Amino acid sequence: MSEIVQRHYEQYPYPRYPLLASVRKSDTYALNLQSLWTYANGTLLPPEARTVLVAGCGAFAPYPFSLANPECLVTALDLSEGSIRRARLHSLLHGRRNITFVAGDLEERALLPGPFGLVDAYGVLHHLDDPLAGLQALVGRLATGGIIRLMLYSSITRRDEESLRRAFRLLKVTSVPAVRDMVRRSPPGSRLRAFFEASREVDDDVGVADALLHPTVRTYRLDELLLLLKGAGLKVLRYAHRGALPEVQREEERLRALEGEHSSPGNFVLYAVRENHQKAEAAPDSLLLLNPCLRRVLRSLLPGRVEIPARFGGEDFLLGWSERRFLSRFRKPVSLSSLPPGDRDRAKKFMTAMFLASYRPGGAEGERPFD
Repeated sequence: MSEIVQRHYEQYPYPRYPLLASVRKSDTYALNLQSLWTYANGTLLPPEARTVLVAGCGAFAPYPFSLANPECLVTALDLSEGSIRRARLHSLLHGRRNITFVAGDLEERALLPGPFGLVDAYGVLHHLDDPLAGLQALVGRLATGGIIRLMLYSSITRRDEESLRRAFRLLKVTSVPAVRDMVRRSPPGSRLRAFFEASREVDDDVGVADALLHPTVRTYRLDELLLLLKGAGLKVLRYAHRGALPEVQREEERLRALEGEHSSPGNFVLYAVRENHQKAEAAPDSLLLLNPCLRRVLRSLLPGRVEIPARFGGEDFLLGWSERRFLSRFRKPVSLSSLPPGDRDRAKKFMTAMFLASYRPGGAEGERPFD
């Protein structure tokens, strides 16, 4: 990765959340490796795959990954020493002890060779000089059956931002104070003023630098994204951006239709596996188990609804007493075939939402549900 990108993040460690900022464990359910593994493989997570690599971890991500996976070893890798320091401090302040921090370039394959059950590169590849080489390096670290989560910028979503970034580059504007001065002097209704009024990314200096002054940025349309994945030997397991449909083919058809209308649901968020991987489907004898990140929510005795943000498309969930009581039945494994038809249909909706994991009974020695 270029030295100029490293200097950018040393100056502006991203994101700049307060050190005491916390997240609910229930909000991290989409990062739980056991549930992701069962979705992809139909088996419990084997001991050798209880490893997570957060590549390009930034100043915050190791903390929620550790919270979601307390029984896994989380490795946080970033080019920026400043980001690593802040991420380590944040994690320590919140009592996270299962994280190893490493400063270095994710494209160096000899560094942290793996294997890892889950590799995360959220908002990373589009900042590399060679995104394909970076992705190939990450795929080379995946365990057999492993999953990789990616977020990449959508060309349509980032149109205005890209126009402003190119303008600043031509004008040789390189500092946040200079950008803010131009915003103050820009007339009402101008593209610059409108962007700052509409975007939440520019609430602080770090956000301004990341959105408008980053030295290396690429954006993608769907077919460009799929070509990138193919080049790295990957296929989409599931899309996870806002509004995404659970069926991969249907979601890609929807995305192409939106792009034809010069629209987009937002940046691309997806989980992927190797091209030769066969996704497991729930069988009648499958066992269902609650996503462990949701246990604390179900212990609540409050009669009102608990909101859980949708992390795999769709709408946010409001779990009332009835839903929480139903999900509580799956604290221990329950056979899908043992459920009456109405409960089976209800359980399948929660399986789609990734609230319930489905796996085949049996398995290798050492495989067990997380507590």
